[in-house]
Amino acid sequence: MRAVIQRVREASVRIDEREHARIGAGLLVLLGIETGDSEADLEWLCGKIIRMRLFPDAEGVMNLDIIQAHGELLVVSQFTLHASTAKGNRPSYIRAARPEEAMPLYLRAKQRLAELLGRRVQSGEFGAMMEVGLVNDGPVTIIIDSKLKE
Repeated sequence: MRAVIQRVREASVRIDEREHARIGAGLLVLLGIETGDSEADLEWLCGKIIRMRLFPDAEGVMNLDIIQAHGELLVVSQFTLHASTAKGNRPSYIRAARPEEAMPLYLRAKQRLAELLGRRVQSGEFGAMMEVGLVNDGPVTIIIDSKLKE
């Protein structure tokens, strides 16, 4: 599993020209699921997202996690995070999990993030064509991968 985590002042998802989800200050997580990802990948990634200290403390140092900062969370599925650009100019998505494998893991990740956060998590719609809007705060953007664990 791969995630692009962005600290935002606000973020939203529109589907079919209608607002589907919106958050204020918090994290926008673009989540890509790769063939062979497991519950262990999901647990590691979700825990890392919730515990990552990306929010400023009273001295302005990024020392608070999303719970301590009372931030909101918006999760959006994005298979293109597993694009391979090794050959030619058209990305290959062969490493991205097929929908029948990816959708249950995406839904479980959303559920697990809500459990760890202790409140509802906003989300996009799996497989939908979405417009994602955000105001990146900082900017702070972190990429993490459950296979690399770095």
